[in-house]
Amino acid sequence: MKVTEKAVFSNVSLKTEAPSTAAASTTLYSTLEIISVDLTDRRVVYVAPERFEAPNWMPDGKMLLFNRNGHIEKIPVTGGTPQVLDTGFATRCNNDHGISPDGTQLAISDGSQEGHKSLAYIVPITGGTPRRITQKAPSYWHGWSPDGKTLAFVGERNGEFDIYTIPAAGGEETRLTTAKGLDDGPDYSPDGKYIYFNSERTGHMQIWRMRADGSEQEQMTFGEENDWFPHISPNGEWMVFLTYDKSVSGHPENKDVLLRLMSLKDKKITVLAKLFGGQGTINVPSWSPDSGQLAFVSFQLAPKEDASK
Repeated sequence: MKVTEKAVFSNVSLKTEAPSTAAASTTLYSTLEIISVDLTDRRVVYVAPERFEAPNWMPDGKMLLFNRNGHIEKIPVTGGTPQVLDTGFATRCNNDHGISPDGTQLAISDGSQEGHKSLAYIVPITGGTPRRITQKAPSYWHGWSPDGKTLAFVGERNGEFDIYTIPAAGGEETRLTTAKGLDDGPDYSPDGKYIYFNSERTGHMQIWRMRADGSEQEQMTFGEENDWFPHISPNGEWMVFLTYDKSVSGHPENKDVLLRLMSLKDKKITVLAKLFGGQGTINVPSWSPDSGQLAFVSFQLAPKEDASK
């Protein structure tokens, strides 16, 4: 299959074949894309014949970060060749990572210690030795407070996945959710007043929000589908999230999904994009600094070329 590294689309959806028993005869291609909120532009930044995931947009607007094969890589928004960021001993980074509001630090979730269970660390954005933040495992980073002083993360404690906060400088973790069922994907509003998250406490996954201290938990979406990973635009006007069909449990990879956009002013929801993706598409914040665009990853399964030809 010929791969074109840069392309331009306008208000389109990419259709792909779903996985089958013939998966061994296919190659997975990952595509880093950018789409504008007004749907006037959708373009490809980078394509590779392997899995990479979860873009973050640098605060200066010039670079994107993503994870691949346990490492964090960076690439210009205009495309090019990715470069691996030095994360020291942390070579099992997963797709829960993000950049501090001032752009100087990177939070990563990595399984290089504690029996390969995920822990949250902070690394200089230029690379260096990780500083461990969470002491208990597993822990998965998901959000920075706007003042950079607090991290929001998901932790499994005694078999329950809940949302916690912890000082970025290190310290004691604070549990914010106690409802039965999985709580995941916490991300702060730009004013720091709220943490948005997804929860299955109603029977299936929906978007919720709460005050930054865990109080006043309220439901935001009410559909039959399963909604994951809410992220609020820097200007506070929009919430993007990932939607699976109601028949899908968890947040698996290689599924037909929707990127949906909610106006926080009137709660109206529109479809931003239809794609083949899921796990790794928008697990972490990926808004452009000007709130006009989003970065995400889609996937495609293509037949392997016959080497005998």
